[in-house]
Order: sequence, then C-alpha cells, then structure tokens
Amino acid sequence: MIDVLNPATQEVVSQIPLTTNEEFKAAVSAAKQAYPLWRNTPVTTRQRVMFKLQELIRRDMDKLAVNITTEQGKTLKDAHGDVFRGLEVVEHACGMATLQMGEFVSNVASGIDTYSVREPLGVCAGICPFNFPAMIPLWMFPVAVTCGNTFVLKPSEKDPGASVMLAELAMEAGLPKGVLNIVHGTHDIVNAICDDEDIKAISFVGSNTAGMHIYGRGAAKGKRVQSNMGAKNHAIVLPDANIDATLNALVAAGFGAAGQRCMALSTVIFVGDSKFWEDKLVERAKVLKVNGGLEPDADLGPVISKLAKERIHRLIQNGVDSGAKLLLDGRNIVVPKYENGNFIGPTLITGVTPDMECYKEEIFGPVLLAMQADSLDDAISIVNRNKYGNGASIFTSSGVAARKFQAETEAGQVGINVPIPVPLPFFSFTGNKASFAGDLNFYGKAGVNFFTQIKTVTQQWKDLPSGAVNLAMPTSQKS
Repeated sequence: MIDVLNPATQEVVSQIPLTTNEEFKAAVSAAKQAYPLWRNTPVTTRQRVMFKLQELIRRDMDKLAVNITTEQGKTLKDAHGDVFRGLEVVEHACGMATLQMGEFVSNVASGIDTYSVREPLGVCAGICPFNFPAMIPLWMFPVAVTCGNTFVLKPSEKDPGASVMLAELAMEAGLPKGVLNIVHGTHDIVNAICDDEDIKAISFVGSNTAGMHIYGRGAAKGKRVQSNMGAKNHAIVLPDANIDATLNALVAAGFGAAGQRCMALSTVIFVGDSKFWEDKLVERAKVLKVNGGLEPDADLGPVISKLAKERIHRLIQNGVDSGAKLLLDGRNIVVPKYENGNFIGPTLITGVTPDMECYKEEIFGPVLLAMQADSLDDAISIVNRNKYGNGASIFTSSGVAARKFQAETEAGQVGINVPIPVPLPFFSFTGNKASFAGDLNFYGKAGVNFFTQIKTVTQQWKDLPSGAVNLAMPTSQKS
C-alpha cells in the first residue's frame, strides 16, 4: 500500500494498493477486450458520453476540488481551476465527429475516388504527474476514448483521488466496462506500460528524467509517445510595460499554485533598470497569504512533499552561494495550525546568471528569478539559450517589440502581455525543445491526430470494358 499524505499536515488521508503485475495485465486485457465493440460504437454515441461526463464533472466540481486540495495542497480556488481546465477538454471532445473528419477527392482518376479516415489505435495509456490531478488525466483519456480507443490511466501515487473520481464519473456517464482502467504504482508500472505490446500509445506529463526514459523505452517498443516535460518559462519586461498589470501578472504567474505548474513563470528578465520593478515585486509578493489550501484566505498552499521542499531550499541556497541576492526569502515561514506542512513562502532572487544551477534547473516552487538585460535582443538571446521551450512572455506597450519577440523567441507557447499563455483546447499545448518529446502534442487537433491513425481508401465503381490487361497503376492513367 502507498500512503497518500496531505502536504499541509503530513496526515495520511488515504491509501492506495500497488497494482500487481497480474492486475496490470488484467487491466490491459480488459481494455483490449473492450476495444472492438467500443471502436465500432458510433462517434455520436461516444460524444454523448462526453456530454454527460461534462455535466457530471460540473455537478461534482466542489467534491473534486476538495479532494485535490486535500491530496495535492493547492488552494481551493486553484483546485477549481484545475478541474475546469480539464473540463474544457471534455467539452472539446464533444465535437469529435468534426475533429476526426477525413478528406475526400472525387475522380482522382477516371471513375476513381480517394478519401481518408482517422481510425483509433487500440489500447492507449496515460502517466500523470502530481501537480494537476484532474486537468492532466482530462487532457488524456477523454480525447483518446472519444476517438474510439480504450485506455489505461496511471495517476500520480501522490494524489490519485481525483483520477479515481473522474473514472467513476465516466462510468456513470455511460462509458462501458473496460474502456477506462486505473492502475496504481511507481517505476515498475511505468516500465510495464512502456513494455506491454498491447499498448499502442503513451501520453506522459512530468519530469525530464522520467519523460525521456518513457519516450525512449516506449518508442523502442514501437509505441507512439507524447512526453510533456520540464520548463523554465521566461517573461521579458520592457520599460514601457504597464506597471500595475505587469506586476500583478508576474506575482500571479510566479507564485500561484506554489509555483508547481509546468507553465509557471519562473524567470523574469528586465530590460534596462530592474531595481524599480524588483522593489515593487517584493511589496506585492510579501503580502500573499501562505496557508492550508482549504483556508479561505490562502493564496499559496504547500508544495507536494518534504523532499520537494528540501530540493527547493537547496536550489535557493545555490543561487545565494553563486552570487545572487535574496530580496525575499520564504524558506523559514511558519504557518499556524500547519506547522508540519511543506510550506515555502514567495521567494525572489535577483542577480541571477545563466550559469547558476538555480537557473538551469526547474525549481518547481514559489521562487521567481530576476535577471537583467541591456536590450530586447539580449533578453531574447537569454530565452533562446535555455534548453526548455514550454512558454515565454513579453510585457510591453510596443507592437513592434511584441512582434519581434513572437517571431524570434524559441518557445512553443508565446504570451504578449499574458503571463501563462496556455492555449485553450481548440488549439494544442505546444511546448517544444527539451520541454517536449514526440511528434504530436496534447489535445486539440494534434491530440486527435496522436490518438488516431490515418487510412486512405481509393475506390472505383464503374462498368469496365473488356480488353487487354493494363499494367499501369489505376490512378496514373490519363483517361
């Protein structure tokens, strides 16, 4: 059994059984057996299950949010956002008939038509991180199953409750037995997913170490893999930026969810003088309320574990030891009623340079690094030299500067006066560089393409005259 701990108290809130090898094989077998009937279920029927699922998620939004806050630690408001962003993908999957449409060309040769269809792959799998217990599972299985696949989902062992609740809601919505299956575990289950020959595709969100392992091992077995990994998201602030709006954006995107977002804004580059901005950031950040996530006044909850807290402390100290300056230090915060919690207050480090470990590593905590550049060109160069490519933003009143930034910045998701430029589900989540491994991204059209394979059909229906055999390809005939 694995203990699930409340990060704010260290209390055991639930226990989950480690899935045995036999149980894992049974889950995959159930998905495999359910696949033929499910893939042949009309897409309109599959869509209706998603319509019902989104209704049930809305009904149980509060229950899901409380579970997320209890197991993951984020504030209740942020937990509602976690569920809602996943719900948007379910809503998008309700239009799968249109998303899955193929193409048709009539009379490509005499009496011959060609069309394409998108067909499901079979059994697919998802491996989820701890930071979005509802959103990430909902990035994965709704698109996969509405395309006609069956699914094996492994939630994070740190906060599996939301995935289990969502699976129960999917069953209530009408998803047939065997179409969605939950397994629990750590490395052994991950490797089993990578190695099982009946699993055709793997979706993963998490660290680079795990992500590259899954990508390499799964791809070596002939599977499709989409692996969304680490990030170091930058914001460039120009002197002409709107002061109030920019400060609010930096504080919210840097410290919200205790920095445990793959699109958290972890580094800000000030073009020109930085002291004015840094002083104002400290003023706004230090009044944020750190508290248990269920408390109504909480702005930040705890980080996920004591190990994560220790790692964040180490990276903060590395910055100081390397010559950076702590303008706001959240390491020694004490939260009344939650003295055993994994709390770190907002932390601002200035004078950071690209060679520091605190810059090169994803901190994944409420820590904002401040850098300085002499020009927009220099700032863009800093962004582009970083190995990660999830997102980057600019804050400016200049359309010329904004256009230069969006054209030259090497990041998959660009924000202009938007601090967390995560696309809505009718686009796709398009991280790149070391933040992503694979060919097709999550949700949107790319997600549909990931969970389907294209088939082209060339057909001829006409009375053919008798005569000599024609050895030319049928579609290459001139008449």
